[in-house]
Amino acid sequence: MATVIAVHDAADERVSDYVGLTDPDLRRRREQAGGGDGGFFIAEGTGVIRQLIRSTYRIRSLLLTPQRLAILEAELAGVDAPVYVAPQEVVNAVSGFPLHRGAIASAHRDPLPGAGALAARSNLLVITEGLNDHENLGALFRNAAAFGVGGVLLDPTSADPLYRRSVRVSMGQVLHVPFARAAPWPGTLGHLRAQGYEVLALTPAGADDLHDVEPRPRQAVLVGAEGDGLSDRAQAEADRRVRIPMAVGMDSLNVATAAAIALHHLAGTAFRRR
Repeated sequence: MATVIAVHDAADERVSDYVGLTDPDLRRRREQAGGGDGGFFIAEGTGVIRQLIRSTYRIRSLLLTPQRLAILEAELAGVDAPVYVAPQEVVNAVSGFPLHRGAIASAHRDPLPGAGALAARSNLLVITEGLNDHENLGALFRNAAAFGVGGVLLDPTSADPLYRRSVRVSMGQVLHVPFARAAPWPGTLGHLRAQGYEVLALTPAGADDLHDVEPRPRQAVLVGAEGDGLSDRAQAEADRRVRIPMAVGMDSLNVATAAAIALHHLAGTAFRRR
């Protein structure tokens, strides 16, 4: 059983991982500076913490209200990390907002694999360019997990998948889907093609309908940020520019939704009941 430690003061240094959770700049500085070479990240809510416990990430500590400790107590039996237990008002004061979920954890970041190594052990990839909305990124990872994606490659300008909001929106699935940074960009796309991948750029101006794309052993779905979409350079490095047919007057979808439709088309047959 993990060591349970009562905390009564929001200024207690032992819970410093959780200070100011709503301050993005502070979180970047704190999470990148601590926890070894890779830093650390925050997981919020009992469901996400359950996913964290089942993942390969090493837990640094947890901060729980007594009520959330009772819910998670059995699953914490094998966790080798301190569990700080504090009243709701202390948890709120530490985090900087009313944390009604009453359960947060910090965990060490793992070193990221190289893009080539991740691609080598996968058959279906998602690639992002300029995707800096944390909620969209979290939803994208949840969809990637649902359709058996082997990994997600993020260009240098895409957001951090382990940012608290992304982890929460992904329902903890970002903790199970491997990811790497795609650099150089967009040259990595050419490297993927050399590894046998067909790179499909999703764009409303695509020349090919998604319906006409045949699933094949190695494919990568390339998506961009809403609004700007994919850059001309990235599209030029892709094998095909693919559009999702939709109703007259509509030319785009939420990026996570568009990716889910494409992934279902490419991998959905593997999940159909026989």
